[in-house]
Amino acid sequence: MSTRGPLYEHVDDVERLDYYRPGGYHPIQIGDIFQTRYRIVHKLGYGSYSTIWLARDDQMAKYVAIKVGTADHGSKELQLLSRISASTAYNVGFGSNLISPVLDRYDVEGPNGTHSCLVTTPARCSLADAAEAADYSPFNLCVARSLSAQLAMAVAHIHELGYVHGAARIIKHPPYVYSPIWLGKPGDEMLLPEVNMFLADFGTAFCPSQESVYESYTPLQIRPPEARFEPTESLSYPSDIWSLGCMIWAILGVRPFLDSWLFGPDDAIMDQVDALGPMPDEWWETWEKGSKWFVGNGKPKEGRHVWTFDQRFEDAIQAPRRRMGTEVIGEEERDALFEMIRGMLVFKPGDRLSASRVLRTEWMRKWAVPEAEKTWGQAWPCSSSSARSS
Repeated sequence: MSTRGPLYEHVDDVERLDYYRPGGYHPIQIGDIFQTRYRIVHKLGYGSYSTIWLARDDQMAKYVAIKVGTADHGSKELQLLSRISASTAYNVGFGSNLISPVLDRYDVEGPNGTHSCLVTTPARCSLADAAEAADYSPFNLCVARSLSAQLAMAVAHIHELGYVHGAARIIKHPPYVYSPIWLGKPGDEMLLPEVNMFLADFGTAFCPSQESVYESYTPLQIRPPEARFEPTESLSYPSDIWSLGCMIWAILGVRPFLDSWLFGPDDAIMDQVDALGPMPDEWWETWEKGSKWFVGNGKPKEGRHVWTFDQRFEDAIQAPRRRMGTEVIGEEERDALFEMIRGMLVFKPGDRLSASRVLRTEWMRKWAVPEAEKTWGQAWPCSSSSARSS
């Protein structure tokens, strides 16, 4: 008798089918009803520890998103996001409006175990999906500025509440398998009033005052270097700042700040040093593979092409805008942007800007926050004259 498990044929744009097993995903079909009120309409996306579904709330007559966790992932994200939502109720402001609200929570029993479910407000698409739909043409500059400001405000808000987001894995867009539905529009077609964003996916978020986290789950392109060189030090708020700086760069351009062709952690560190210069000497002394690319700390081997900070700005942000005939970043704004990004992408975490200081940088105050205010049709309270002068 054969002991081989079931075999699954690969299907593009869906979660791994072999994860529909005890401890894994919960099988869901369109038309299923949860809690006698949430009727599944279509799939919105999936991640390593959940599937996300569009549902009709028949009780409230509106659409919602339901995130159904894997059975072995537990309810950490549900509990944490619920606490953030409860804290937000007492900290009303634009930052609180940028966090995906918890509308309901429940558990569902299935063949693979008990699954925690979060009901939230649905979003039309992720930033990554919008960029891909535009064939990686850049967002209009006003839109990119607004998105950057909103993202920074959201991060500042959760830091103020005492949480680190952790920049969780990027969410991509068995009798039946469903590909995610597309509800968005290409990024280069988005207009300023359409770019209200939510910060979501708190699967790797944590409270540094209550727990220590030593492993980063972020993609290599935005992973903070202390995760590699300070393995005995818990990650904290500065790790979010590094990832935020990389994300703002990606929003403004069509390529990530770090090379998209990274093959491993050492390649990522090499690219960071190429872009930012020497790492701390104590880090360099422990980096065994550094001699593969460098003759000394920050000194590339002769003949090796180095993609500098300025070249990255030209290739990722300016050149694509010129090519598409859209607005480019002027010299004054460029200098302010560079100052902010360099203050965020500092090797030593303790030397990075805090989220609140990011919001007080010249680039945020003069270019990004004003565009976010246009998106909302009202002024952000923290952009008052007193904040602008700080």
